[in-house]
Amino acid sequence: MKNCLLIAVLLCSLLMGGCVESAPETIDSDTGAAKQPLKGVSLSPISFEADDFTDFFDKAKQAGDIVMWAGDWIELGNTGGGGATVTAELASTYNYIPLIEAHFFTQSSGELVRPLDDATKQIYRNSAADFADRYKPEYLVFGIEVNALYEKSPEDFDEFVEFFSEVYDAVKATSPDTKVFTTFQLERMKGLQGGLFGGENDPVSLSQWSLLDRFPKSDLVAFTTYPCLIYKAPSEIPLDYYSEISTYTTKPVAFTEIGWFRDGPSGWESSQEEQAEFISTFFKLTGELEPEIAIWSFLYDQDIESPFETMGLLKVDETSSIALETWSAQKAE
Repeated sequence: MKNCLLIAVLLCSLLMGGCVESAPETIDSDTGAAKQPLKGVSLSPISFEADDFTDFFDKAKQAGDIVMWAGDWIELGNTGGGGATVTAELASTYNYIPLIEAHFFTQSSGELVRPLDDATKQIYRNSAADFADRYKPEYLVFGIEVNALYEKSPEDFDEFVEFFSEVYDAVKATSPDTKVFTTFQLERMKGLQGGLFGGENDPVSLSQWSLLDRFPKSDLVAFTTYPCLIYKAPSEIPLDYYSEISTYTTKPVAFTEIGWFRDGPSGWESSQEEQAEFISTFFKLTGELEPEIAIWSFLYDQDIESPFETMGLLKVDETSSIALETWSAQKAE
């Protein structure tokens, strides 16, 4: 859902012009209160013009400590100014934790970007290990919403399961402290394929929780979540919607994409106030789960397909919003 195309000239100007700050705070370990997630947003500026790009990093500080880049796996090897490189190298300048997601297939169709043959695997494996060795990132993700691949192409999914284990070992060999994982689409994982997905909700026969067991090495269990595709109001979300995850895993949990639109299609109308209401609801319903990471999909609205185009915390002409203020203020309960 996110396309990031950056150039080396922009990287150099930003590195030279930024101000180095102290490191982000770590998660509070006080056992007397709920553990707070590391919050953040994806790399989602108004545009990639220099002024808009630097504005994004300044404004992203209000959204939390993480900036996530998601893009083509091949970009991990682009040391001349690719999106992954830029996001990793600007982290110390703008005082954030980079989270890098590498995708290798199209979620909507299940089509591989490149065949997972031996040659491609070698390129992917080497680029992942080299990137980890160069930047020692805290988080590296391989595969976005991989249960979509399971639905569309089970054979390719099985191939990736084996390959993920190899990539995990290669990354750990060069950067042992990097947390390596993949991500799943939560609504479909639950067997919820109705609403704007256009199918049926059938948690009994359509749930995919068993897929978690296919990735025993994964350091975290991570999800994207867009309940507005299933529910018309935050108040409709069941109280155990997120805590249910703990039934299927004891690993730390991350949410790498969280979203609720401001302007929905006919019959699914929404508003800024409803978006903010969902943000509050999300943190209430995930308090017991104590997620390690919570990333809102977009800081600014992006020029993407409906209904995701109004999921930003800010419109492109806004400097503040009730959604951003609510997100910034929220803590797990």
